[in-house]
Amino acid sequence: MAFDPLIDGLSATIVLGGTTLATVLRSSPRELAQTARALGGLFHPRFSAEQAKADLAGQVNAIRNDGVLRANPRAIGDREFDEATDAMIRTRSLDPLVERHHVHRRNRVAQANAAVRTLAQAAELGPVFGMVGTLVSLSRLPAAGLDPAALNGAISMAVVTTLYGLLLANLLLAPLARAIERQAQAEEQARQDVIDWLTVQLQPAMPHLPAHHEHGARTARAAGAVRERQPA
Repeated sequence: MAFDPLIDGLSATIVLGGTTLATVLRSSPRELAQTARALGGLFHPRFSAEQAKADLAGQVNAIRNDGVLRANPRAIGDREFDEATDAMIRTRSLDPLVERHHVHRRNRVAQANAAVRTLAQAAELGPVFGMVGTLVSLSRLPAAGLDPAALNGAISMAVVTTLYGLLLANLLLAPLARAIERQAQAEEQARQDVIDWLTVQLQPAMPHLPAHHEHGARTARAAGAVRERQPA
């Protein structure tokens, strides 16, 4: 099979350039930056729950053996767990550990969703600019009359631009969006596994509040949750 008829620089410029420009114009700089980071993250090592547990094991053992009152924060290089364990040690409670996890989780999910939306939008624009290429090819037909060579060239360009748009959308942009989504879901599951493990391991080392203090803390947390759910 000869691939030479499928190679057309003008068609590629119309589809790739048009899709890129339209996506940039329709997205905010923040969304574009988040998309670039998410794409770069596809080529970095994935988060490992087992590695995180191994990195945290020394601090967990120290807290279990000596108590949380004597513990000192130990950074492992992961911003979420460094902040979460530091907050837990300062307050002598597991609540800040879980709260910091939820804060970071919301931020990560928001960034991943922004990247997925941007790539999905680009995937929708690809076929559109394939049709633009078709219109451009038809506009190049001579007005004086039908020249067989010009007609064949216009039909070829129309087919190629449509093909480029479909391939760009379905073989590149949509798969990239799905890959980012899958990676984000896998990371959240792994991080939740680490948080659950930390909670189980550290619960016996936490100071126990008197019953009335514990009831008051639960009431305050419940009130805060209700306020978060209320619309602004």
